[in-house]
Amino acid sequence: MIGTPAEVPAGEADIVTLGAGDVPAMMELTKLTRPSPFTPRAHELGTFLGIRVDGRLAAMAGERMKPAGYTEMTAICVHPDFRGRGYAQILLGAIARQISARGEIPFLHVFSDNSAAIALYRRQGMEIRRRLHVTVLGSQCDHRLGRD
Repeated sequence: MIGTPAEVPAGEADIVTLGAGDVPAMMELTKLTRPSPFTPRAHELGTFLGIRVDGRLAAMAGERMKPAGYTEMTAICVHPDFRGRGYAQILLGAIARQISARGEIPFLHVFSDNSAAIALYRRQGMEIRRRLHVTVLGSQCDHRLGRD
């Protein structure tokens, strides 16, 4: 999907930049929510933003691939205990604004069976640009993709 998501006021949410010290919490959140393949060094690929609630990482979003003129938004995930508060929209808008400010076009990948995420991205003004078919070989790849 491609496009610049609508700006959503952060309200009471305190957006923080995540780094090396946040890796354990980031790994825990991605293991629970399985947004995409995620490694302990993923935060080194670009900016990662998060929202903490009572010290817990409640939500995050970041940057990954940067093909010419584009930047992928990745690891957009919200802990199940904190869903329904608009955190994904807030972070999606914040990371997209940073990408757009650099003159790049934000895009993301989403599995076609993730209807909740697709609905969120569409509400935010993003459009499906292209459908890709992915073939995963081997059980290790299946596990990394969060497909058991």
